[in-house]
Parts: sequence; C-alpha cells; structure tokens
Amino acid sequence: MAESFPVKPKLRPTSSKTTPTPESKYWRSFKIPKDIETTPSKSFVYPINSISFSPAAPYDFAATHSVNVTIFSGKTLERKSRISTFYDTAASASFRCDGKLLAAGDLTGTVHVFDPKADVKPKGKTPGHLRRLKGHSAAVRLVCYPRAADKFHLFSGGDDSVVKYWDVTTEKCVFNLLGHKDYVRCGDASPVSDEMFVSGSYDHRVKLWDVRVSNAGSVMELNHEKPVESVIYLPSGGLIATSGGNFVKIWDVIGGGKLLYSMESHNKTVTSLCMGKITHTMRFPEPLLSVGFSPDCSTRVIGTSKGNLYIGRRKMKMESEDLSDRVGWRGVAEDEPQRKVLRPSYFRYFHRGQNLKPSEGDFLIKRPKKVKLAEHDKLLKKFRHKEAFVASLSKKNPENVVAVMEELVARKKLLKCVSNLDTEELGLLLGFLQKYSTMPRYAGLLMKLANKVVELRAEDIRSSDQLRNHIRNLKRDVEEEIRVQQSLLEIQGIISPMLRIAAKR
Repeated sequence: MAESFPVKPKLRPTSSKTTPTPESKYWRSFKIPKDIETTPSKSFVYPINSISFSPAAPYDFAATHSVNVTIFSGKTLERKSRISTFYDTAASASFRCDGKLLAAGDLTGTVHVFDPKADVKPKGKTPGHLRRLKGHSAAVRLVCYPRAADKFHLFSGGDDSVVKYWDVTTEKCVFNLLGHKDYVRCGDASPVSDEMFVSGSYDHRVKLWDVRVSNAGSVMELNHEKPVESVIYLPSGGLIATSGGNFVKIWDVIGGGKLLYSMESHNKTVTSLCMGKITHTMRFPEPLLSVGFSPDCSTRVIGTSKGNLYIGRRKMKMESEDLSDRVGWRGVAEDEPQRKVLRPSYFRYFHRGQNLKPSEGDFLIKRPKKVKLAEHDKLLKKFRHKEAFVASLSKKNPENVVAVMEELVARKKLLKCVSNLDTEELGLLLGFLQKYSTMPRYAGLLMKLANKVVELRAEDIRSSDQLRNHIRNLKRDVEEEIRVQQSLLEIQGIISPMLRIAAKR
C-alpha cells in the first residue's frame, strides 16, 4: 500500500509586514514544507527522535521512529528504504563519512550497522544488516561516526553512563570511557580530528574525549548547569554548542573551555541542535524533537513528537538533469511560458538599456576599479624624483617616505635628490631622520642615509643654526639608543646563564 503524504495548513506569520531582511529572504527561499507522516497507523504515534544526513551527495537522510529507521532520498525526498530489525525503539542514526554505512542504537543497548541501500526486514541478520555491537547495559541514545576519514570506528553513549569507542570490523569495544554520572544522551565528532569527540549527559556535564589519551579520562569538562540534550561542534572545530533546559551555550574549547555566549530565547527545553545558515525563527504546530540540515544547506528536515517530518527545500536554480525531465520536444519547459530570447541579430537587442540584468550564461566584462594614486606616486610616474621625495616628506607618513626612499635607491636617484634639496627641504629631511632613525624597522636605511646627508651637505649644515640643531638632536638620540642597547646586552648576559641552569633541571 502506498504511503500517504497529507498536507498541513499553512501557519500564520508571526511577524508584521516589514522590509524583508537577508535572513528572512533566505528562509523564505525554502518551498512550502512537505509533511511526510511516518506512522503506519492512525492509532499510534511514533515520535521522530533523530534525523541524520549523509555527508555524501545527494545527501540522503535517515529518520529514527519506533523500531524503524527510514531512509529518504536527498533528490526526491521520497522514502528509499526502511530498516526494521530493531528489538526496541531505534535512536540516534549516524552515517559514515562516505555515506555507505549507517549505524543506529536502540533501547536494548545494541548498536546496529547497516547498508543504507538495502531494505532490511525484521527477520534477523539479513545481508543489509552488517554488525551488532553489544556492550551497553542500558539504552543507547548516542551513536556517531568520525567525520573525516576514519571508516572503521564509531563511538556510542548510553543510559548506563558509559561512552564506548568501537572497532566496527571486529565488533569489539576498544575503550570504555568513564566519567559521566547520569544518562549519556548526545555527542558529536570533531570536524578536525578523527580521535576527538564530545559527549553530553544528564549530569549537566559535557566531556571532551581524545582516544589517544583514553587512560587519562576526559581531556576537558564543561558545566552546562542543566541536563544536556544536544551538543555539536561548530565547523572550525574550536567551538562547541550545547543545549539543555531552555538555553543554548557556546564554548571555546581551544581557549580552555571558556563560555562565550548563552542564548535563552526558548520557552521550553531545547532538544536538538544543528548547523544551519543565517539566524531565523520558525514556528510549528507540534512539539519538535529533532532537526537536520543537508551539508549543502539546501534541505531542511524537522521531526516532531507526533511522527511528522516537515521537509523544506530551497528554491535553487534548476539543475540540468532536473530540467531535462521537464523539457518538451521544442526544448522549453512544459510548465513554463515560452519566452523569446534576444539575440545580437535582433534590433531590440541593441536597445536593452543599462539596467538589464545579465543572463546566467553571459560572460561579464567589468571595468577595473580606478586606483587613486598619492601625490608622490603621480610624481614618480612622471620621473620627477626630487618633487616626489619632498611631497612624501611633507605628508610626514614614515611608511610612505621610506617606500619612496627605497624606490629612489632602486632608481639610483636618492643621493642626487639629497644634493638638490634647498635649506628648507633639507630641514624637513633632517627632522625626519632625527625622529625615525632610531626606530628598529627603519634604522637600517635611515642611519646610512643620515651619514650620507652629513657628508654631502656639511657646509650647508654649518651655515644654518636650524640644521645644526637637527644634527645635535639626532646625535643625542643615537647616543641614547646606544646606551639602551648596552643595558639590554648587560641584562641578557645576566639572564642567559640562569636560563641555561633552569633548562638543565
């Protein structure tokens, strides 16, 4: 018997009519949700307790409900297969990094590994049912594969307060990770390391595990202050988000577990977290238990306590393979009106106007941005070297002045420019040298230039009191810098033996 797909009435918008924001435009780009009822009978209600997307295209997703795991197509959003070999309620499905295996736990304490392409029936261990990992003494609410390249391990957490790290090929538990004091209900694998993952428990604690140092217990512990319902890594791998109670917290694990932010916008317990794109608020007529987004952020799936899936897909540009299914014999989509395409041979093609937006396949030629040149750059382009040198000195920007000096050195014109400076311009140069010659980043060039200036313009300096004052100040600053450097060397000589002794200990 074919499954029915009832359509729920649209919800009334909660916000007043305002100018659309980029966030609201993004979320409105999802099509009207398609409600897929997964309950086989109207007299029973099976909550959707977890949703998991495959990391591989076309991004199929699995929903756990009752004793079943139903897999839906990422392309058509229709059901592909159903796994029904559980002895009790299924929970926490997780795809392997390549999307070729699916693992899920159940309330008997068993972790099951399946081939998601097979339609596994409730008749024991069929070819699609590959492994049963037994070791938990209570319900398994957490199952997760590593995200990157590890295809042979997974970790699980249960109501026995134990986190287990499994070797899937041998069906053996590699490590029992102890530390939680209540139900372990959630966790996530690190996006940057296959050996690290995080778990959350009803003891209000979030623990960070590293299987490379499993004997030392958890490598970090965070206090959420409420029973932890969900925990995820953010894409960078340096931040995690935790939910429990009516708030969500963001933690910096690289910074030692520092709490960065706490959001308290919910009225009831937050049961599920996932990474989306752009902040927004949506309302639904039923309590929500699980939420998931496809890796390409094109499909949104939300599971409710009444067994319904709210599936939405963004209105993205039509792919070529989808278009080919809708194209008629004239090469035009059958459900779209025929539109005459303007070509260069048409008269109207040349009267389109500047406001016409380009088509998808058009090649755009953009005008290069006009670069605004400084005065000294314009003069350098005209080979007016002395004027460029004086212009940079007048602006008193040391980076620009040194850059102009280096350019003049490359052109072998710097000393010639110094020789041609008049008394006022020479005063500018000496004032600049006196101010910046002792700065480490400029000292290499400016100290050599100062010696050359004194040699070339010695007579002019003797004949001017102002220029002699600049030289006197420059000499004083240089002597002071030499004293400072000598003091630093003395301090270094005292500290170095002490550091060597400390290093040997």
